Amino acid sequence: MNEKIEAILRIKEPRTLPQANRFLGSLGWYRKFLPKFAEVAAPIHAVTNLTRPNRRKFKWQAAQSKAFHQLKEMLTTEPLFLHFPVDNLPVVLTTDASDIGIGGVLQQEVNGQLRNLYYHSQVITPCQRKYSTIEKEALAIYKCLDRMRSFVLGRNIIIMTDHCPLCYIMQKSINNKRVNRITHLIQEYNIDKVVHIRGQYNCLPDYLSRYSKEPFDDIFDIEYGLASKSHSILSSATLNNGTKNLTSDSPVSSTNPNVLAVMTLRPRKHRVDYTKEHISDGNDVNNHHDYIDTSDSRHKRKSKVASKISQNYFDITQLQVEQDRDTKIQNLIKNLSTTSNPSSFILEDNKLYKLISCQNSSNRIIKALYLPSSMINSLLKACHDDPLTGAHFSTDRMYYKIRPHFWWPGMKATIQRYVKSCSLCTQFNIDRAKRYGHLCSIPPPEGPFTLIGIDFCGPLPRTPRENQYVLIITDYFTRHITGLALPNCTAETAARALFDDFFCKFGIPSVILSDRGTHFQNKLMENLQNLIGYNHIYSTPYHPQTNGVAERFNATFVAQISKLQNAQHNNWDEYLQAVVFAYNTGVHKSTKFSPYELLYGRTARLPIHIQPKEFTFLKPNDYFEQLKKTLRIFHQASRDNILCQQQANQAYYNKNRLDPQLKLGDKVFTRVYVSKGKLDPKFSPIPKIVVEIHHPMYVVEDECTHIRSQVHISDIRQISFE
Repeated sequence: MNEKIEAILRIKEPRTLPQANRFLGSLGWYRKFLPKFAEVAAPIHAVTNLTRPNRRKFKWQAAQSKAFHQLKEMLTTEPLFLHFPVDNLPVVLTTDASDIGIGGVLQQEVNGQLRNLYYHSQVITPCQRKYSTIEKEALAIYKCLDRMRSFVLGRNIIIMTDHCPLCYIMQKSINNKRVNRITHLIQEYNIDKVVHIRGQYNCLPDYLSRYSKEPFDDIFDIEYGLASKSHSILSSATLNNGTKNLTSDSPVSSTNPNVLAVMTLRPRKHRVDYTKEHISDGNDVNNHHDYIDTSDSRHKRKSKVASKISQNYFDITQLQVEQDRDTKIQNLIKNLSTTSNPSSFILEDNKLYKLISCQNSSNRIIKALYLPSSMINSLLKACHDDPLTGAHFSTDRMYYKIRPHFWWPGMKATIQRYVKSCSLCTQFNIDRAKRYGHLCSIPPPEGPFTLIGIDFCGPLPRTPRENQYVLIITDYFTRHITGLALPNCTAETAARALFDDFFCKFGIPSVILSDRGTHFQNKLMENLQNLIGYNHIYSTPYHPQTNGVAERFNATFVAQISKLQNAQHNNWDEYLQAVVFAYNTGVHKSTKFSPYELLYGRTARLPIHIQPKEFTFLKPNDYFEQLKKTLRIFHQASRDNILCQQQANQAYYNKNRLDPQLKLGDKVFTRVYVSKGKLDPKFSPIPKIVVEIHHPMYVVEDECTHIRSQVHISDIRQISFE
């Protein structure tokens, strides 16, 4: 930090217009940390914002010198504090909104002093100006969090606002759809609380919201500013004629005393685009830059440089030479000259051709050159890798593009192998076939509550009882469901709910199956497992089908709850137990029994049943024996029904689906599941090695980081080597 401050202090006053512009551009990245930056830098802007004819009027006077030293002082003294924030302390975000803009300031209290970390302000659109007050204030919170994401994500946040109704947005839903939508968008941040602050003490955000930056100011579009001196690059190159200097990227040693810093300018609507061109003249190769001035259409372009969109890897002029070298082709030519029998090959102009009948017309014959084996790879590369000729299209497109002109034995199989071995096609292509891997059903356990699956459903709209999540507990034998409405999905809440509402009512299961969420995979759940005594297994990452019984009920449950809740959509927890009971008393498709019957040995009595007029009291021992016999019959029939249903599901799922088997040491690509753009690869560009086999699940290891991970075969693409 001291070295960077010294570097800033050593900056000399600009004396020319380019030097002044360079200084302002260097400070651009720090603008978001400097309050009233535009006001302080106004004298310098006044002499630098000159049109081309008026640039000779540039004058550096006392006002500009004062602004220069004031900006340097702001950069090197408090409250800039670029060494903040402190990791273990919460940050405070204070926001405000006005009729023209929104603003916010990020602060942190360190040793009793409040440090300013980040300023943000922006003009709201004409549509946003029509928002109500609470919507504008909520918008200010969202925009500030989104702008300061790199600072606040993962930290504890305290939000301060002068609009009191927003203090409860993290505890309950607001009767405003737009505010509720914003509340859902900020769930990824660790917001401890929202605190109300009186308007008279909310001065700084109020100032920023009323004096926002221009609506079309693109200063925050990219990161730019002063780079460190040790990583600096000097952008300068001279044309051969010596009359004009144009920028080029050439590395410069950090020991050069004349190099202070590097400046990356922000993009502008009227800018000068520089294009690099390599010109070869005999044995002398000179690299220089031609520029295109887009700011004035009246000026002619200095140079028009076309990017290389096509590279012809195939040299047709070498065909005759390569045919003469190929032994198979020469043998065929000899046979043609010695035999008079009809052949599918002909010799013309000392070149061997293959006669191919056209599929669409039996009378039409295509005359294709016999391609020597030495030229096959270059042709495939030209017809597949080249952007103009091939553009990485499929096997059929390549085959029908090559067939009218060239032929060789096993042509289509060779093309298929080449396309399959293309790593870019493996990473980016959308596979429209069924995903790999046959269905492997979990066999039915021995009895009720031997194997259970658990999963969280939510977040749902917060109810007046403060509930937002549902913990679903599914028995894999009876398909019995237990649903628990909970305020959050933390590890402590999950462990407490399991112990109080399941273990203490139905006993301890042998095995619990869950996903790998932090609410299930943590130290607390591990200690509970060791204390009570059960096995906790986890599903394969990004493969929810592992816990399919629990996941399937989630989809059913959400649809039923949606039909029953009130107009405010916030009382779903009042219907939760009724929906679960209705599910448990209905006949399940797999078992052909209701979960209630398999658990209690009798059907549930419902309000639709006729009220009995008399009761028969049997001997307790007789009832117990009858209950055991009934349950034994029910359980055996249920197990058989589950196995039959699983076989039917497997036959349907596995139809026309590949199930490749990998080997130890195979190199594979794994599917990318993180948020990505449309042009990002579908599979990771870094190959991984198979180190453990538990088909259909494999353990793969990254070649670079040596990190191991479990992957299902449906998320793996094997790397083929031609």
